[in-house]
Amino acid sequence: MAAQGGTRRRPQDNRAQIYVYGNAAPQYDVTEEIRKRPARKLSNSARRNREIAKHMSPGFLLYLSAALAVTGFILTGYIGLQSDITNSVQHISVLEKQLNDLKLANDEEYSRITSSVNLEEIKRIAIQELGMQYAGEGQIVPFSSEDNDYVKQMAEIPR
Repeated sequence: MAAQGGTRRRPQDNRAQIYVYGNAAPQYDVTEEIRKRPARKLSNSARRNREIAKHMSPGFLLYLSAALAVTGFILTGYIGLQSDITNSVQHISVLEKQLNDLKLANDEEYSRITSSVNLEEIKRIAIQELGMQYAGEGQIVPFSSEDNDYVKQMAEIPR
């Protein structure tokens, strides 16, 4: 093995390659090689496109400007609509939270009211103070209804 700055041969390679380390490595000037390289020839269509791009007509520039303005207007409207949708979704979530809070409060109030009702006291007041009685035999008239929601009495029920 050679010292730093010397050469050595890689033993695992069968080809004879020499690596140079340190300041003995030759310095290549790549810029000279780039200048010497022949210029690439452009195809006729590429040359024609470059010429056309250099001389754009005022009408074409006006067309491009109008297209850019319309695109900007449409994108501004789109962003506005996206903002409105986001605001609506947030407003809906606030209203849903209020609805859930009101439902919870309503259920709690209903539970409080139903638990405070004493059915025995209502029965006592109805019978003793108001003079109500249980229905007797023959006072109950069964009938069928097509609607399950409610029954509307159109005439006197026969006894």
